[in-house]
Amino acid sequence: MTDDNVTLSTVRVFDAVKAIAFIGDLSMGQPTGHSHRTAWLATRLAEAACVDPATNAAVRETALLRWSGCTANAAGFADVFGDDIAIRIAMVEDRPGWTQPLAELGGASVVLSPLAQIHCEVSGEVASMLGLARSTETALRRIFETWDGHGVPAHHAREAVPEAVFIVSLAGDMETFSRIYGIGQMLELIAQRADTRYPARLADIAVSHAARWLAELEQASSADLDAALTTSGMQQNTSAELIADVIDLKLPWMTGFSRAVAATAAQCCARLTADRSAHARVYRAGLIHGIGRASVPNQIWETAGRLSAGAWEKVRLVPYWTSRAGKQAGSLEEAAELASYAFEKSDGSGYFRGVRDQALSLEANILAAAVTFVALRAARPWRAALSAEDAARELRNEAACGRLNVEVVHALLSDDALVVRRPVGNPSQIARLTAREIDVLRMISRGASNKEAARELTLSPSTVRTHVESVFRKLECSTRAAATLKASSMGLL
Repeated sequence: MTDDNVTLSTVRVFDAVKAIAFIGDLSMGQPTGHSHRTAWLATRLAEAACVDPATNAAVRETALLRWSGCTANAAGFADVFGDDIAIRIAMVEDRPGWTQPLAELGGASVVLSPLAQIHCEVSGEVASMLGLARSTETALRRIFETWDGHGVPAHHAREAVPEAVFIVSLAGDMETFSRIYGIGQMLELIAQRADTRYPARLADIAVSHAARWLAELEQASSADLDAALTTSGMQQNTSAELIADVIDLKLPWMTGFSRAVAATAAQCCARLTADRSAHARVYRAGLIHGIGRASVPNQIWETAGRLSAGAWEKVRLVPYWTSRAGKQAGSLEEAAELASYAFEKSDGSGYFRGVRDQALSLEANILAAAVTFVALRAARPWRAALSAEDAARELRNEAACGRLNVEVVHALLSDDALVVRRPVGNPSQIARLTAREIDVLRMISRGASNKEAARELTLSPSTVRTHVESVFRKLECSTRAAATLKASSMGLL
């Protein structure tokens, strides 16, 4: 693909934000709509607290993007806790004893601080890439700070923490606790957290108005929420590629996967039809086809052997959640519906619908073939990457067995080289990275340790470490996840 990608992927910032919020809710094990409801309550709280308009806008944007860093540290949570989603549910709902397993690892702060640093840095980068106000970016970078100064990843004086952080934190507690425990216990829990998690004056406002606000929220439609939550900053345009990059951060070995699927599908589509609207739909669908992946714990994705029936059922629901995301994502709805067909097969053996060839559009067949081909070319925990020749042979076998569309497979394989994307980021930033630094960045972005990168690139571990430090300095970040996100945005991965 060429610079036409920009046209194919342009979406309103608000729609991208809603898609990312949906991913965040799935990652946290919360009901879809949790972030929207939290943002609506935060807006009401901000209004009652008489904050200025700029802070009010930052509150709405911060609340919607509060969990935008969740995919970035999912692997870290999985390493520590096993099930990255289950532990987040326990954290958000403040279940008794959820921190107990951390005692032997040095305590909650020691374990959670580096994970929070990843989350905050990526969330801040997401806001920056979306072109949102610096106040929103700052709030997201400090989203886990508390009023008593005991937050993570770094403790700041309360004066240095934006008021939006405390408003969003309190609104999140209102939404979660009222839903899980009821209004009465929610009010008690908020009172207990006054002057620790958030200032007592905000807690007092919340306690006074919570019952009425929650009743109003139950009557609000999706259109009402959208009208209340959009800001001038979210009325601008952005690129849907950012959504793809946020999706792929969940699993290091998925880095760049969604972009590659989108480019491959769009190129295949162009060979089969001159309809540019079809090219755009397929490209967007390729970018966001993995939204539902956030609902599945990493330990399932990392399983090398046969999945249990329960685990497989979670995987089968991935495209269902992608379809549901489209209902909230405005201009992305059509692409999300098409994206939910990414794992269907012509013989009915796909998921989640299990439909057959006659129910699959040309675009759906193109997307399914592209997903299969790009996946075969990439390494997975259960197998090595296939060569272009072997992947093509496997794709033809799938067509011969009736699982993929023959015409589509023929068009896709008319040029067996994967699409090479041109860098789309800041040329000056790309130029600042040396060729060796880019090699190292590509390795670590896919989960390689310094030692593994050194072995693969025939370098010493100390040399790799020096390159990593240089990359972080040049990209102005401090975590691998943030470096990966930035490198993806520049088309380097």
